[in-house]
Amino acid sequence: MQMMVTGGAGFIGSTLVDRLLAEDHSVDVVDDLSTGSLSNLADARTVGGGRLRFHQLDIRSPELVDLVARRHPQVIFHLAAQADVRVSVANPTFDAEVNILGTLRVLEGARAVDGTRVVFAASGGTLYGEPDPSELPVGEAHPHRPLSPYGVSKKSAVDYLVAYRELHSVEFVALALGNVYGPRQDPHGEAGVVAIFADRLVTGKPVTIFGDGEQTRDFVFVDDVVDAFVRAASRGGGLLMNVGTGQEVSVNELAAVMARQAGCATVPHHEPPRPGELRRNSLDPARAGIHLGWSPWTELEEGTGAVIDYVRRALRSSTE
Repeated sequence: MQMMVTGGAGFIGSTLVDRLLAEDHSVDVVDDLSTGSLSNLADARTVGGGRLRFHQLDIRSPELVDLVARRHPQVIFHLAAQADVRVSVANPTFDAEVNILGTLRVLEGARAVDGTRVVFAASGGTLYGEPDPSELPVGEAHPHRPLSPYGVSKKSAVDYLVAYRELHSVEFVALALGNVYGPRQDPHGEAGVVAIFADRLVTGKPVTIFGDGEQTRDFVFVDDVVDAFVRAASRGGGLLMNVGTGQEVSVNELAAVMARQAGCATVPHHEPPRPGELRRNSLDPARAGIHLGWSPWTELEEGTGAVIDYVRRALRSSTE
């Protein structure tokens, strides 16, 4: 099949590209390299041959519509986004331009190609706002009340997906992702806390926790997430589905686990909490289990261990 991955040079996108190529698909990667890196596609370029094409392009550009029409993908995995909650709070206009206008460019391209499905990376970490703890893990039927501009823009994108399905028969699946972590995540960009902690611990630097550290997240490993995307290429049309573990892990617990794995006795340094961030979150993945046959399989310590090993290998490579 002919596939397209926006944001395909990012850590989730490039892992998805590797999986698609391994399954003998042809893949067009669209990325402006503002946060992604060509180094993430090194393996894909080695094995992909003529089945991999890279297009350096901003998803806000009208050229994206022409590219989709020309390449005629059967599935567009739309992962490109402004993904930093703090940036969205500081610059909501930029956030909306990338996440809403960019999604509209993708949808207009899909509209021009008969039968193209869009599989969208929604945000389970922001979509539901701040649910009562008694409602965790939260399901898809919970009211969608995002509390940050980033969450609002991702919710708006889902609303556009629904509208394009009704108006133009553009099929979609929206995957509301938990806090995705794994190898290739950049600890210096809009990275998640796992990548940041791994980099700090491996290099012997102090770990900073914002707030008291009792805030919780649903950490889901990148390989598990990629499996959900691949399944959504042919199942679950018209649905929003959570992709998470259903388990809450506090930042303090995460720091303790990773410090033990890294062999560090560091004491975290605490800073004031950051605006726009939630207190508690976990996602009920039951709907994805029903419609995609998906469930997470990577335990937290296995996943964080893989990230620490990746950071160590990268550090050794940089000093050789």
